[in-house]
Amino acid sequence: MTSLYGHDTEIAAFSDAIGSGRMHHAWLLTGPQGVGKARFADMAALRYLAEGMGPVSAPGIEVPAEHPAARYIAAGSHPDFQRLERIFRDKTNDYARNINIEQVRGLQGLFATTPSFSTRRAIVIDSIDDLERGAANALLKNLEEPPTDSLFLLVSHAPGRLLPTIRSRCRVLRFGPLADPVVGRILRETLDDAAPDEIDALVKAGEGSPGRAMGYAGLDIGTLDRAMDEIARTGDPYNAARATLAKSLATKAAQMRYEAFLQRVPAFIAARAKERSGPALHDALGRWEEARNLAGGAVGLSLDPQGVVFELATILSGLAPKAAR
Repeated sequence: MTSLYGHDTEIAAFSDAIGSGRMHHAWLLTGPQGVGKARFADMAALRYLAEGMGPVSAPGIEVPAEHPAARYIAAGSHPDFQRLERIFRDKTNDYARNINIEQVRGLQGLFATTPSFSTRRAIVIDSIDDLERGAANALLKNLEEPPTDSLFLLVSHAPGRLLPTIRSRCRVLRFGPLADPVVGRILRETLDDAAPDEIDALVKAGEGSPGRAMGYAGLDIGTLDRAMDEIARTGDPYNAARATLAKSLATKAAQMRYEAFLQRVPAFIAARAKERSGPALHDALGRWEEARNLAGGAVGLSLDPQGVVFELATILSGLAPKAAR
């Protein structure tokens, strides 16, 4: 398992809890998507299980790859560990919408037997936001009366939507966006074939989230950003730039770039809004909401991609100074 970068405070908090012998039974890991919460949860669970077998000679929450606990988890066969996530459905080639109640009830099998390698058990749920209502209620029973030496690591991108009774039983660990140099380091290690200019564009598009940045890899996101910047700067008075952009993203081959554009436009406008105040800020926020609503429903409603791109580019063009329009 690779190292976790940029979350020294969170690593220290968990390490201190293990070292003190006063480990809280449930941790709620909150923050933006793609910043490393799930990786932290997996690494923390492994460290907790490994230390149950004896001292671990590695810093923070790392565990050497040759450690028995690490080998078992890598093979997906550690008897004292379970990871709940949405099930992949082969028939439809997609993921289930939720983590269902049967998956949560399946944890009882883990708790009904004596742990194999130590007294400890660990459960990662990625993400708890995906639990259907019945599953959340079933999990709550385990959090209210946790089995001895059992650790729950719950990943959440939107903790405000969780049952208050679940939040109240967890120690919250908040993860923020990573600094650009850290994101760049992660991307260079992960995308070893990517050119430096692509890495730079991905870092900018990621906005502190390596996961988001890697989702844009290979999509020439820099070109999309430059096109958006031109339209927002000049107002594209003759519609040429927006027409070219719309045509380039309308083909089936461009579907992934089209979906990336849908994600990027609201973020692009939000970034410009931060630079404004007064009426200009109010206008930018209105454009952000309009773009978010259109982009958010475009794929689900099967809207015409060329028309959607042109309309979003028109929203962008309104950011230009009036003298440029």
